[in-house]
Amino acid sequence: MDIASLISEIKAMDGFSDNVGMVLAHNGVVRSWSRNDRSTVTSVNVTPDYDTMEAIRQDMETRPGIFAIKIHAVAGELVPGDDLLFLVVAGDIRENVIATLTDLLNTVKAKAVFKQEILA
Repeated sequence: MDIASLISEIKAMDGFSDNVGMVLAHNGVVRSWSRNDRSTVTSVNVTPDYDTMEAIRQDMETRPGIFAIKIHAVAGELVPGDDLLFLVVAGDIRENVIATLTDLLNTVKAKAVFKQEILA
């Protein structure tokens, strides 16, 4: 899965051209350093809670102006540079789309994607 595929899925949905003026995407990747103290990260073990992610997606998709949301999280041991999390939000105007992507990212990271860094 890649971000272009998620965007293509949304663009293929009935009603896309009548309801969408903006598609905004987030592509989270594994950093080579820890956010806590900038120590070197050799890998990250990622455990997504897919049920919680789906509940979050469904809830956020009901927001005003939001047409569709796609989420894809990678599970397992990842190394720096690997894709970790894709979020795509499609909606009517930037105010609705930007706010929703921001809330979606913060909520998914807090409640549905769990990471354990392996340090050098």
